[in-house]
Amino acid sequence: MSLLVTGSIGIDNVTTPHGAVSDVLGGSAVYFSWAAAAFCKVRLVAVVGEDFPPRFRNALIHPNIDTRGLERRAGSKTFRWSGRYDAAMNEATTTAVDLNVLAEKTPQVPDAFTDSTVVFLAATHPLLQMDLLSQVKRPKLVVSDTRDLWIRNYTKELLRSLKNVDGLVLNDLEARLLTDKTNLVAALEQIRRFLKPSGPRLVVLKKGEHGCLAAFGQSFFPMPAFPTAEVIDPTGAGDSFAGGMLGYLAGRPRWNPAAFKQAVAAGTIMASFTIEAFSLAGLRRADRPGIRARRRAFAHMLTAGLV
Repeated sequence: MSLLVTGSIGIDNVTTPHGAVSDVLGGSAVYFSWAAAAFCKVRLVAVVGEDFPPRFRNALIHPNIDTRGLERRAGSKTFRWSGRYDAAMNEATTTAVDLNVLAEKTPQVPDAFTDSTVVFLAATHPLLQMDLLSQVKRPKLVVSDTRDLWIRNYTKELLRSLKNVDGLVLNDLEARLLTDKTNLVAALEQIRRFLKPSGPRLVVLKKGEHGCLAAFGQSFFPMPAFPTAEVIDPTGAGDSFAGGMLGYLAGRPRWNPAAFKQAVAAGTIMASFTIEAFSLAGLRRADRPGIRARRRAFAHMLTAGLV
């Protein structure tokens, strides 16, 4: 099945307890695409400015990433983000942000991409997400992401948009903000009711180093994070998770709770590679043997000794 992602591509400055990097490639669409490409072909739709460096365009070259939907817009500047992580590295503090091209019109979905089966709408204004979704003909599975900014300031628009999607990925703080519930199981159940009634009502509540709580229809389960001894940079971990999860699902002939659980595990593994290095370095060294080895080790951790 064909997988399409719409999201940001940016130039990042990141500081963590392990160091700092300047002017590195980042953005939700970048991390998602590289993680998804480990499992299937992915179609990238995003926009950058005319200042987007050629070396970054080269970094997007992958046999499973179709960049025909990447627009380089003349007269515009690429999105830029700067952030700093404290010792716990659970949340980034934004120190500077320049929306630049992201504050302009949305990119156009190429005609060749409008038949996409699976769609991921990375976090942006809910009306922009719906504009992008309207350009895809008949998707079978649509999953979106959101942020506290959209939950706080555009609640009505967000809730209307959720009626058009089959799934939502967000973190635990955002789930509590959206539902006004402190118990995450109760929050998950309420979020399922926000989604398209005819869909599988897929929900993932991310909890950082503590894994996630996930639901597919009426079936829900917790999933721990993959144990990682050295966390260098958490930037992009959530988008890598989503990419691995939907990349795995897009490669399956049918979707059910068992396949979804495998997909959540796949997303967890891809996020574990991302956090081991700055920018794309961790994902770029995640080859098929390494991914398979971590998936086997993860499965053993989850099942060994259980009756």
